[in-house]
Amino acid sequence: MMNNYEERLALLLEMIAFSVIDGKLHEREHLFLTMIAEQLQIPKADFKNLFHQEAYPVVIKSEFERVQQFYRLALLMHSDGVLHEREHVKIHEIGINMGLNPNAVERVLKAMEASPNKMISPKFLLEVFQEQLN
Repeated sequence: MMNNYEERLALLLEMIAFSVIDGKLHEREHLFLTMIAEQLQIPKADFKNLFHQEAYPVVIKSEFERVQQFYRLALLMHSDGVLHEREHVKIHEIGINMGLNPNAVERVLKAMEASPNKMISPKFLLEVFQEQLN
C-alpha cells in the first residue's frame, strides 16, 4: 500500500483532474472523491486545496496499485451516471499511460458498463489483468 503522503495526494489530484474532463464536477463525483480521500487518509483541508492545483503524472511502481488506481478512475467516470465520450477516450489513454494492457482495460470497461451498478468484483478485475501477463 502507498505509504508516501505525496503519492497519495498525487493520485487524488489525478482523480480530481479526471473528474472535470467533461467540463464540470458533478455532486456524486465530489462525494466519491471525498470517500477516496478519506480512504487515503487525506485531511479535509489538503483535499480541498487539491481542487486548486494542477495535476502532474504520477508513476505508480506496483502493477497492483496501477490496476487499483485505474479502477478508481473508472468508478469515478461512472459516478455521475453519464458517460461522456471525452471520459471514455481519456480513461483509455490513462490506462495505456499507466502501462496497463489495452485489451484488459477494454474488457474491464465493458464489464463495468454491462454491470447494473457499474462495479465488478476485485477477483474479476485482477484476473483480467493477470491473464494479460501470461
